[in-house]
Amino acid sequence: MAGRLDENPFAEEEDEANPFSDPAVRGKASECSKRSTHIKLKTFITTTRTCWFQLGREATIGIPLDTASRGSYQDLKKKEKELQAKEAELNRREQEVRRKEEAAARAGIVLEEKNWPPFFPIIHHDIANDIPVHLQRLQYVAFSTFLGLFLCLLWNIVAVTTAWIRGEGVRIWFLAIIFFIAGVPGAYVLWYRPLYRAFRKESALSFGRFFLFYLVHIGFCIFAAVAPPIVFRGKSLTGILPAVDLIGNHPLVGIFYFIGFGLFCVESIISIWVFQQVYMYFRGSGQAAEMKRDAARGAMRAAI
Repeated sequence: MAGRLDENPFAEEEDEANPFSDPAVRGKASECSKRSTHIKLKTFITTTRTCWFQLGREATIGIPLDTASRGSYQDLKKKEKELQAKEAELNRREQEVRRKEEAAARAGIVLEEKNWPPFFPIIHHDIANDIPVHLQRLQYVAFSTFLGLFLCLLWNIVAVTTAWIRGEGVRIWFLAIIFFIAGVPGAYVLWYRPLYRAFRKESALSFGRFFLFYLVHIGFCIFAAVAPPIVFRGKSLTGILPAVDLIGNHPLVGIFYFIGFGLFCVESIISIWVFQQVYMYFRGSGQAAEMKRDAARGAMRAAI
């Protein structure tokens, strides 16, 4: 038992049992292994070179332009030509518009961009850039009288509507609507726009149109503030006389009419001041003499 335990089970066998224990055999085996490895490496390199060569030839020769590729290339060329044609057309139109603008500028025609009111531009209105600095304040006040007329006629519709509901008849309501529809655009075309052009271009004819129709505007505001019983007993306008008449029977309607009376009074006072200031500038700038000369020439031509 002790003899068996003394032996090492992991000890190497005797050289007689190991065929590679002989140095000559080990040398021959090593030489054969090297030759085999060298042959395998040479075969691998040759095979790899052949594969890469064939792959390169197939990649070069095997990518022909088929029908689909040629069709897409032709489509790209066609789209490119269309884009070039559109670009040339846009350039031509731009040059044409520029030429027309230059021709209009040489002829004295000013192309005005619509910019007012800001939420829905329908007219050109730019006092800061169009009107000289020393006239901008007066132009702003004149513009406030235009907006004041809009407010007066709008409130007039509200007050007359309450009177109609209280039993004053529908005819005064229709007349109030006509005053608003005709008054606001008419005021812009007849006197505000001529004043704007007169200050912008120093035109004596525009000053004449402004004075004529602004006097009509002042007369209407004074008439509306009084509202005599001429048309439908005067209740189609919110003046002092219908306000006094309605305050006893219909207090709410009477209060509305008194507010309208105050608005028309304020509008009349500011309009008279604007008329006075514009007239003083007109006389001081020498436009009055020019207007007289133009009127004399016109009368002479008419006589001839």
